[in-house]
Amino acid sequence: MNVEIVTSDLLNVATLVIMGITGLAIARIRNLFAVVMLSGIYSLMGATLYVILDAVDVAFTEAAVGAGASTVLMIGTLALTSDREKATPNARAIKGLFVCTLIFAALVYGSIDMPLYGDPSAPVHNHVAPRYLGESMGEIGLPNVVTSVLASYRGYDTMGETFVIFTAAVGVLTLIGRARRKKGGKDGGSGS
Repeated sequence: MNVEIVTSDLLNVATLVIMGITGLAIARIRNLFAVVMLSGIYSLMGATLYVILDAVDVAFTEAAVGAGASTVLMIGTLALTSDREKATPNARAIKGLFVCTLIFAALVYGSIDMPLYGDPSAPVHNHVAPRYLGESMGEIGLPNVVTSVLASYRGYDTMGETFVIFTAAVGVLTLIGRARRKKGGKDGGSGS
C-alpha cells in the first residue's frame, strides 16, 4: 500500500474528527463569542481539508470568506446584540434536532450512489474535465483552467457567492447604523 495515500487518508480522517468535535462544541456552548470563534476554527479546518484534497482555490475562498469575512461580520453582529444565547424550550430543540436528522438522512441517501473519490471512471473525468482542459483556452482565452472555470463556466455561481457576501455586509452595516441611531436618540433626548 502506498504510504502517501495512507498519510492523506489519515489527515482526512483527523481533520474530519476535529471538525466534528468543533461542530459538537458549537452546538453545546451558549456563549456566542465562543461560538463565533469556533465557527472560524471550523472554517479553517474545512480549508485545510480542501488543501489536502488538492482544491487550493476552494480552500482559499473558504479561509477568506468562512474564517475571515464571516467571522468579522458575526463579531460585528455580536457587538450589537447579546453575547449569550437565549434559552430554547425543549420542544423547539427536539423539533430542530428532528429537522437536522432528516436533512442529514437525505444528504446521506443522496450521496449513496456517488462514485468513489478519485474514481477514474466517474462521469466528471469522462465528460466535463476533458472539455475544460482541452477547450477552455480556445473558448475563454485564459491560460489558467481554474480561472476560466470560475470566471466563465461558473460565472453565475461566482456572482451569486459575491452577492451573498455583499448582502451579509449590507445587513451588518444596517444593524450597526440602526444601533448608532438608537444611541444617538437616547443621548440627544436627555441632554440640554
